[in-house]
Amino acid sequence: MTEHFYSVDQVADLLGLHVRTIRNYVRDGRLRAVRIGKQYRIAHADLEAFTGGVQPPAEEPDPPRHAEVSSIVEIDGVDARTADRVSTMLTTVAAGPRPGGQPLRVQTLHDPERGRMKVVVLGGLNETARLLDCLEGVLAP
Repeated sequence: MTEHFYSVDQVADLLGLHVRTIRNYVRDGRLRAVRIGKQYRIAHADLEAFTGGVQPPAEEPDPPRHAEVSSIVEIDGVDARTADRVSTMLTTVAAGPRPGGQPLRVQTLHDPERGRMKVVVLGGLNETARLLDCLEGVLAP
């Protein structure tokens, strides 16, 4: 059975130490090593005995990314009946279950004198896109 040997550089990387520190440990006799030519080689068993078990440095996971959309949609030519229908549809879609599970917030405002409606949407990218698709479907002639 062949035993795995580490170079001084590899041991330094594994332990998170400087190469000179590892060489000093070898020269002081604290870490057993074999000299092959001009380089030291450290056996896996000797490294485990020195450290009490080699633990590779843990890689930090990438933080989760979060993107949110803030949209304001202005719609002209909207009567009170259409505004109620659009408002009910949007709040129902926003309250329903979504695959991403990210919250979706919707607010609507209707100005009957001008016949104008504003829709404010706050949420994730996909959820907002789906909601705007629904809105387009309701408003299409």
